[in-house]
Amino acid sequence: MEGNTLIINLKDISFSYAPDTPVLDKLSFHLHRGERIGLVGPNGSGKTTFFYLVMGLLRPSSGTIEVFGKQVQAEKDFRDVRKRIGLLFQDADDQLFSPTVLEDVAFGPLNLGKSPQEARDIAMATLTKLGLLGFEDRITYRLSGGEKRLVSLATVLAMDPEVLLLDEPTNGLDEDTEEKITDILKGLSLSCIFISHNLDFLSKTTDRIYAMANGKIFLDEALVPHSHIHTHKFGRLPHEHKS
Repeated sequence: MEGNTLIINLKDISFSYAPDTPVLDKLSFHLHRGERIGLVGPNGSGKTTFFYLVMGLLRPSSGTIEVFGKQVQAEKDFRDVRKRIGLLFQDADDQLFSPTVLEDVAFGPLNLGKSPQEARDIAMATLTKLGLLGFEDRITYRLSGGEKRLVSLATVLAMDPEVLLLDEPTNGLDEDTEEKITDILKGLSLSCIFISHNLDFLSKTTDRIYAMANGKIFLDEALVPHSHIHTHKFGRLPHEHKS
Protein backbone atom coordinates (compact mmCIF):
# COMPACT_ATOMS: atom_id res chain seq x y z
CA MET A 1 0.00 0.00 0.00
CA GLU A 2 1.03 3.58 -0.49
CA GLY A 3 2.70 5.25 2.47
CA ASN A 4 0.03 7.92 2.76
CA THR A 5 -2.53 5.26 3.70
CA LEU A 6 -0.64 4.35 6.88
CA ILE A 7 -2.73 5.16 9.95
CA ILE A 8 -1.07 3.35 12.88
CA ASN A 9 2.62 2.47 12.87
CA LEU A 10 4.28 0.94 15.94
CA LYS A 11 8.02 0.26 15.83
CA ASP A 12 9.88 -1.88 18.37
CA ILE A 13 7.42 -1.18 21.19
CA SER A 14 8.24 -2.64 24.60
CA PHE A 15 6.10 -2.38 27.72
CA SER A 16 6.05 -3.97 31.17
CA TYR A 17 3.72 -3.63 34.16
CA ALA A 18 6.43 -5.06 36.41
CA PRO A 19 10.23 -5.15 36.09
CA ASP A 20 11.64 -8.12 34.18
CA THR A 21 8.15 -9.18 33.07
CA PRO A 22 7.65 -7.81 29.56
CA VAL A 23 4.13 -7.75 28.16
CA LEU A 24 5.20 -6.37 24.78
CA ASP A 25 8.69 -7.04 23.51
CA LYS A 26 9.87 -4.96 20.53
CA LEU A 27 6.44 -5.25 18.96
CA SER A 28 5.97 -3.77 15.49
CA PHE A 29 2.61 -3.34 13.76
CA HIS A 30 0.92 -1.17 11.15
CA LEU A 31 -2.66 -0.49 10.07
CA HIS A 32 -3.43 1.03 6.68
CA ARG A 33 -6.56 2.89 5.69
CA GLY A 34 -9.34 0.52 4.74
CA GLU A 35 -7.93 -2.50 6.56
CA ARG A 36 -10.15 -4.56 8.86
CA ILE A 37 -8.00 -6.65 11.18
CA GLY A 38 -8.86 -9.21 13.84
CA LEU A 39 -6.51 -9.79 16.76
CA VAL A 40 -6.51 -13.03 18.75
CA GLY A 41 -4.38 -14.36 21.57
CA PRO A 42 -4.59 -15.84 25.05
CA ASN A 43 -5.65 -13.76 28.04
CA GLY A 44 -2.72 -11.75 29.34
CA SER A 45 -0.90 -11.71 26.00
CA GLY A 46 -1.07 -7.91 25.77
CA LYS A 47 -3.94 -7.28 23.35
CA THR A 48 -5.70 -4.67 25.49
CA THR A 49 -2.34 -3.15 26.46
CA PHE A 50 -1.63 -2.70 22.74
CA PHE A 51 -4.86 -0.70 22.34
CA TYR A 52 -4.09 1.43 25.39
CA LEU A 53 -0.66 2.29 24.00
CA VAL A 54 -2.14 3.41 20.67
CA MET A 55 -4.57 5.67 22.53
CA GLY A 56 -1.96 7.06 24.94
CA LEU A 57 -3.58 5.56 28.03
CA LEU A 58 -0.27 3.79 28.65
CA ARG A 59 3.21 4.78 27.47
CA PRO A 60 5.86 2.37 26.14
CA SER A 61 9.23 1.93 27.80
CA SER A 62 10.85 2.01 24.37
CA GLY A 63 9.96 2.23 20.70
CA THR A 64 7.96 4.75 18.66
CA ILE A 65 4.28 5.23 17.93
CA GLU A 66 3.14 7.08 14.81
CA VAL A 67 -0.53 7.81 14.16
CA PHE A 68 -1.82 9.57 11.05
CA GLY A 69 1.76 10.20 9.95
CA LYS A 70 2.92 11.88 13.15
CA GLN A 71 4.98 10.54 16.03
CA VAL A 72 2.96 10.78 19.23
CA GLN A 73 4.56 11.03 22.66
CA ALA A 74 3.00 13.73 24.84
CA GLU A 75 -0.55 13.93 26.14
CA LYS A 76 -1.36 16.77 23.72
CA ASP A 77 -0.41 14.48 20.82
CA PHE A 78 -2.79 11.76 21.99
CA ARG A 79 -5.68 14.18 22.48
CA ASP A 80 -5.84 14.51 18.70
CA VAL A 81 -5.56 10.73 18.30
CA ARG A 82 -8.57 10.22 20.59
CA LYS A 83 -10.64 12.58 18.45
CA ARG A 84 -10.05 10.42 15.38
CA ILE A 85 -9.85 6.88 16.76
CA GLY A 86 -12.74 5.34 18.67
CA LEU A 87 -11.94 2.85 21.44
CA LEU A 88 -14.55 0.46 22.78
CA PHE A 89 -13.47 -0.85 26.18
CA GLN A 90 -13.87 -4.52 27.02
CA ASP A 91 -16.10 -3.66 29.99
CA ALA A 92 -19.05 -1.43 29.09
CA ASP A 93 -19.11 -0.05 32.64
CA ASP A 94 -15.74 1.58 31.91
CA GLN A 95 -17.35 3.41 28.97
CA LEU A 96 -20.60 4.61 30.49
CA PHE A 97 -20.56 7.17 33.27
CA SER A 98 -23.44 9.62 32.70
CA PRO A 99 -26.87 9.23 34.33
CA THR A 100 -28.79 8.68 31.08
CA VAL A 101 -28.10 7.09 27.71
CA LEU A 102 -28.57 10.37 25.84
CA GLU A 103 -26.05 12.17 28.06
CA ASP A 104 -23.51 9.39 27.54
CA VAL A 105 -23.85 9.36 23.75
CA ALA A 106 -23.85 13.17 23.53
CA PHE A 107 -20.72 13.51 25.70
CA GLY A 108 -18.28 12.75 22.88
CA PRO A 109 -19.69 15.27 20.39
CA LEU A 110 -19.79 17.89 23.15
CA ASN A 111 -16.15 17.18 23.89
CA LEU A 112 -15.40 17.72 20.20
CA GLY A 113 -16.83 21.22 20.37
CA LYS A 114 -20.38 20.65 19.17
CA SER A 115 -23.13 22.81 20.66
CA PRO A 116 -25.55 21.13 23.10
CA GLN A 117 -28.24 20.99 20.40
CA GLU A 118 -25.82 19.63 17.80
CA ALA A 119 -24.59 17.01 20.27
CA ARG A 120 -28.16 16.01 21.08
CA ASP A 121 -29.03 15.71 17.39
CA ILE A 122 -25.94 13.57 16.73
CA ALA A 123 -26.71 11.38 19.72
CA MET A 124 -30.32 10.86 18.64
CA ALA A 125 -29.27 10.06 15.07
CA THR A 126 -26.70 7.54 16.33
CA LEU A 127 -29.19 5.84 18.66
CA THR A 128 -31.68 5.63 15.81
CA LYS A 129 -29.09 4.10 13.48
CA LEU A 130 -28.29 1.42 16.06
CA GLY A 131 -31.95 0.63 16.70
CA LEU A 132 -31.88 2.27 20.13
CA LEU A 133 -34.49 4.98 19.62
CA GLY A 134 -36.44 5.23 22.87
CA PHE A 135 -33.36 4.50 24.99
CA GLU A 136 -32.37 8.15 25.38
CA ASP A 137 -33.89 8.60 28.85
CA ARG A 138 -32.96 5.16 30.16
CA ILE A 139 -30.69 5.00 33.22
CA THR A 140 -27.41 3.53 32.05
CA TYR A 141 -26.60 1.40 35.09
CA ARG A 142 -30.00 -0.29 34.81
CA LEU A 143 -29.40 -1.51 31.26
CA SER A 144 -28.78 -5.18 30.52
CA GLY A 145 -25.30 -6.30 29.51
CA GLY A 146 -26.22 -6.38 25.83
CA GLU A 147 -27.91 -2.98 26.00
CA LYS A 148 -24.84 -1.50 27.70
CA ARG A 149 -22.64 -2.89 24.92
CA LEU A 150 -24.83 -1.34 22.23
CA VAL A 151 -24.94 2.03 24.00
CA SER A 152 -21.16 1.90 24.47
CA LEU A 153 -20.79 1.38 20.73
CA ALA A 154 -23.13 4.35 20.17
CA THR A 155 -20.88 6.58 22.32
CA VAL A 156 -17.94 5.67 20.08
CA LEU A 157 -19.76 6.05 16.75
CA ALA A 158 -21.27 9.39 17.78
CA MET A 159 -17.77 10.87 17.60
CA ASP A 160 -17.57 9.98 13.89
CA PRO A 161 -14.19 8.23 14.19
CA GLU A 162 -11.93 7.35 11.27
CA VAL A 163 -10.72 4.16 12.98
CA LEU A 164 -12.32 1.72 15.42
CA LEU A 165 -10.49 -0.25 18.09
CA LEU A 166 -12.96 -2.65 19.68
CA ASP A 167 -11.97 -4.85 22.62
CA GLU A 168 -14.07 -8.05 22.80
CA PRO A 169 -17.22 -6.39 21.40
CA THR A 170 -19.31 -9.61 21.54
CA ASN A 171 -18.06 -10.99 24.85
CA GLY A 172 -20.90 -12.29 27.02
CA LEU A 173 -23.65 -11.32 24.59
CA ASP A 174 -26.71 -13.36 23.72
CA GLU A 175 -27.00 -14.59 20.13
CA ASP A 176 -29.44 -11.88 18.99
CA THR A 177 -27.34 -9.00 20.33
CA GLU A 178 -24.16 -10.51 18.89
CA GLU A 179 -25.82 -10.75 15.49
CA LYS A 180 -27.04 -7.16 15.74
CA ILE A 181 -23.57 -5.81 16.58
CA THR A 182 -22.03 -7.94 13.84
CA ASP A 183 -24.43 -6.50 11.26
CA ILE A 184 -23.75 -2.95 12.45
CA LEU A 185 -19.98 -3.40 12.19
CA LYS A 186 -20.19 -5.08 8.77
CA GLY A 187 -22.03 -2.00 7.50
CA LEU A 188 -19.34 0.49 8.57
CA SER A 189 -16.74 1.74 6.08
CA LEU A 190 -14.02 2.28 8.65
CA SER A 191 -10.52 1.00 9.26
CA CYS A 192 -10.64 -1.19 12.33
CA ILE A 193 -8.98 -3.63 14.69
CA PHE A 194 -11.19 -6.01 16.65
CA ILE A 195 -9.85 -8.01 19.59
CA SER A 196 -11.93 -11.14 20.01
CA HIS A 197 -11.84 -14.81 20.97
CA ASN A 198 -14.88 -15.29 18.72
CA LEU A 199 -13.53 -16.52 15.39
CA ASP A 200 -16.99 -16.70 13.82
CA PHE A 201 -17.45 -13.00 14.58
CA LEU A 202 -14.01 -12.13 13.17
CA SER A 203 -14.66 -14.16 10.01
CA LYS A 204 -17.70 -12.00 9.31
CA THR A 205 -16.23 -8.60 10.15
CA THR A 206 -12.51 -8.64 9.26
CA ASP A 207 -10.28 -9.36 6.27
CA ARG A 208 -7.21 -10.61 8.10
CA ILE A 209 -6.46 -12.09 11.50
CA TYR A 210 -3.27 -11.54 13.49
CA ALA A 211 -2.19 -13.46 16.58
CA MET A 212 -0.44 -12.01 19.62
CA ALA A 213 2.13 -14.15 21.43
CA ASN A 214 5.43 -13.64 23.22
CA GLY A 215 4.98 -9.89 23.23
CA LYS A 216 4.65 -9.59 19.46
CA ILE A 217 1.94 -9.58 16.77
CA PHE A 218 2.11 -12.09 13.92
CA LEU A 219 0.01 -12.65 10.82
CA ASP A 220 -1.51 -16.05 11.54
CA GLU A 221 -1.93 -17.63 8.13
CA ALA A 222 -3.78 -20.51 9.77
CA LEU A 223 -6.55 -18.09 10.78
CA VAL A 224 -7.94 -16.85 7.47
CA PRO A 225 -11.48 -15.42 7.74
CA HIS A 226 -13.84 -17.50 5.64
CA SER A 227 -17.50 -18.39 5.47
CA HIS A 228 -18.90 -21.85 5.96
CA ILE A 229 -22.24 -23.32 6.91
CA HIS A 230 -22.64 -26.23 9.27
CA THR A 231 -25.14 -27.34 11.86
CA HIS A 232 -24.60 -29.34 15.03
CA LYS A 233 -25.68 -29.30 18.65
CA PHE A 234 -24.00 -26.86 21.03
CA GLY A 235 -22.41 -25.04 18.08
CA ARG A 236 -21.85 -21.88 20.13
CA LEU A 237 -19.49 -23.73 22.48
CA PRO A 238 -15.73 -23.78 21.70
CA HIS A 239 -14.98 -26.49 19.17
CA GLU A 240 -12.56 -27.46 16.41
CA HIS A 241 -12.99 -28.20 12.72
CA LYS A 242 -10.46 -30.63 11.29
CA SER A 243 -9.80 -31.07 7.59
